[in-house]
Amino acid sequence: MASASAAAAAPSKPEVLTLFRSLLRTAREFCDYNVREYVRRRTIDGFRHNKDLADPSAISAAFSDGKSQLEVAKRQAVVYSLYAPEVKSVMELKR
Repeated sequence: MASASAAAAAPSKPEVLTLFRSLLRTAREFCDYNVREYVRRRTIDGFRHNKDLADPSAISAAFSDGKSQLEVAKRQAVVYSLYAPEVKSVMELKR
């Protein structure tokens, strides 16, 4: 029974902030500007959407989903780095 209640326990604020920062850090690893900005925007929007969650099980589920999204983003960053474009995006060119 103790493990069931531990699984439903909501993550602490520092854990949530660490996940947020990790997702943003991972977004910076993408070579492609469009993908990098998409991951960054998706991260911020996801956290804004879930900021008002009050139910500990819903918070825990959102946190678990965020952790799995982080793992996916890390794997995708590696794949994208293997096929990095030779030309930068227009958005990244210096004027």
